[in-house]
Formats: sequence, C-alpha cells, structure tokens
Amino acid sequence: MAALPAWNLLKGKTAAVTGGTTGIGRAIVLAYISQGCNVAVNHLGLDKDEGLRHSLLEEVKAIEDTGIKAGKILELAGDVTKPETSTSLIQEAVSQWGKLDIFVANAGVFKPAELLNIEPSLLDHSVDVNVKGTFYSCQAAARQMVKQGHGGSIIGVSSVSALLGGGFQTHYTPTKAAILSMMQSMAIALGKDKIRCNALMPGTIGTSLAAHDMKNPTKMAALEERIPLGRIGDPNDMAGPALFLACEEMSRYVNATGLLADGGMYSKLQ
Repeated sequence: MAALPAWNLLKGKTAAVTGGTTGIGRAIVLAYISQGCNVAVNHLGLDKDEGLRHSLLEEVKAIEDTGIKAGKILELAGDVTKPETSTSLIQEAVSQWGKLDIFVANAGVFKPAELLNIEPSLLDHSVDVNVKGTFYSCQAAARQMVKQGHGGSIIGVSSVSALLGGGFQTHYTPTKAAILSMMQSMAIALGKDKIRCNALMPGTIGTSLAAHDMKNPTKMAALEERIPLGRIGDPNDMAGPALFLACEEMSRYVNATGLLADGGMYSKLQ
C-alpha cells in the first residue's frame, strides 16, 4: 500500500519507537521520517533480524533520495524488559537531536496457546515485554519530556484485544488491556506537563505476530468475514493513526483515549 504523502507534519520533531524494524513499528518509523521527523529506533539486535535492520535503513535512504525533507534515523539494540534499554534509546535521541517530542511503545510479543497448556515462562514473557516493557519505556520518555517542559505525545500500541477475548489469547489480551489502562492513567499523571498519552488499538494486522492466522485459509476467511471492510489490515494502515496521535496540530486535545483501527471488526456482533 502507498505511503502517506510527505506533508511535513512532523518537521523538526524527534521521536523514539520501540520494536521499530518490523510490522507496525516499522510502518510508523517510515511514516514519521517521511513527515520530517528524526526517529530513534529500538530493536532486539538479533542476528536473525539483521536483514530487517538493513532493509529499514535502505528504505530510509530511498525516502531521502526522493528529495523530500525527510527526517534522520538512528537505531539501537536492546531488550525493553530492561529499563536501561529505553533510557539509553532516549538519551541517544536527545544527544543526537536535542529533545524528545514523540514516543511510541510498540514492542510486543504474542504466541497463541491453549489456556490449560500455558506455562509460567510464556505468561511471564508476555507480561514482561508487553506490560513491563511498555511501562519502563513510557516512564523513561515521560521523564525526558517533563524535564524539557514543552509537552509531548506518548503512544502505547495496544490492540482490539484489549476489548475482546480470545480462546488462545488468555495470556495476551490482559497485557493489551493493561496498555490501554496505562495510557489512561499516565495521561492523568502527566496532563499538568502537557504530555498527551493515548493508545493505538490495531485490529488484525498482517504482521509476524499474526502469521499463525494468515497461514490458515479457514481462519483467514473467518477473520475477513468478521471485518466490515472485508480485509485484514496492513501495517501501513496504522501509520495514519499514529501520525494523527503524534501531531500536535491535529490531536492536541486527544488525550487518555484508545484509537481503535480495526476495520470495524469490534462492532460486528452479528
């Protein structure tokens, strides 16, 4: 799908995005850069993901080569379950570009599992990455924004799964509900500092996390039937909503809310 036009909506801004080399995070990174925003990107730094890292840098170079006033990119490896990872990411962004205006807590994990077979290790990992990782990273971003004193936008990537249950998601849906709740509470805590905190809530998106469903024709057909727009989402479908929440001029009074971007799936009861 086509990228968003280069409207220059984030000119001169600095953002940091966790889990930014693949899926929704990658789409957000590229959208922000095309809008003139400098972006610090976190990733795990695994050898198997080197191709994704290199291809992201190549895509950014291609955007720059079009001649638009694109932002710059820096990337830093680290595990978001460790608080120092996000602290380092933000320090690097501020060292490079002088400030932090936008933060997107996107890093997340999901592995479908039957309730009765879920081991403590799977539950712990889901909570550690999705809940603790989001908390630590947003806390680090908030500390920087409060210190700067000119507000900002913090976006936690939640899910329609914050509102709906799933038989193979009993370890996952609570973590996405936690992110929505976290953004609401952070918005209250940080409102006095003019920092807006919102949750982006994707529906079923064609990413590596949803690969198990994409490979099953029966499951795929059932999902598409459930979505009024008739198709599974693309990561680029999340770029516009993430841009909206980041852009002060467009969403300056949008705070403590969840932006549902699911093609209408949540509303289709029958």
